[in-house]
Amino acid sequence: MEDEVFDQMVLVFNTLVSWVAAGAMVFGGVVPYIPQYRDIRRTQNAEGFSTYVCLVLLVANILRILFRFGRYFETLLLWQSIIMIGTMLIMLNLCTNVRMATELNTKRRSFIDFDWTYFWSWSRFMDYVQCVLAFTLVAAYITYLLLDSTLFVETLGFLAVFSEAMLGTPQLYCNYQNKSTEGMSIKMVLMWTSGDTFKTGYFLLTQAPVQFWTCGLLQVFVDIAILFQVYYYSRYPQKPVSHTVSHTTSAKAL
Repeated sequence: MEDEVFDQMVLVFNTLVSWVAAGAMVFGGVVPYIPQYRDIRRTQNAEGFSTYVCLVLLVANILRILFRFGRYFETLLLWQSIIMIGTMLIMLNLCTNVRMATELNTKRRSFIDFDWTYFWSWSRFMDYVQCVLAFTLVAAYITYLLLDSTLFVETLGFLAVFSEAMLGTPQLYCNYQNKSTEGMSIKMVLMWTSGDTFKTGYFLLTQAPVQFWTCGLLQVFVDIAILFQVYYYSRYPQKPVSHTVSHTTSAKAL
């Protein structure tokens, strides 16, 4: 009798752990952007956040969804990609609105101008949506034509996870250019690091395709590099730190 009760308790515990792990995989990637979103709304300044982070994640997750047509992986990872795409569009909408509200330049830039000088620095949120839709349609058409090619499918999977592994590099470069991490949410980076570590361990335990966990390790390395920037620029300031944020300052087109 006691053995049966113990077995049931173990079963319930294992089920609970599985649910928590599944929830962490699906929604864990979104959580780091909550403090950054709140900081941008509160200060009305998006200068410390690189919108190229959104570009990287949009490309990575669109390619990952297309990769699933050629090589099956867990449905949880599919939902993770869908939710992340929605989150990045929300972040882009906020950053665009904030930038346009504070930008002194009245000239409007749009996607259909096809001016590479202002790529990913457009004036309206809909321009970003048009770009994402255009990329998705082109990538989907190429995938449809080459879906029978094992080399193409594996390359697509590698590009998907490698793009995500490079997630932190726009922020890394943005911090290097500014010689400061001011305006960047440290909570976001700490959550990146913990989430990427958990995700990489999950990939290893579930025997996900090799592209997933190798690029996961690279992603953790980039996160640690950004945390080192936080330490370095706080200990050895490269420029005067402003104690107040001006709401009329023109935000950079990141």
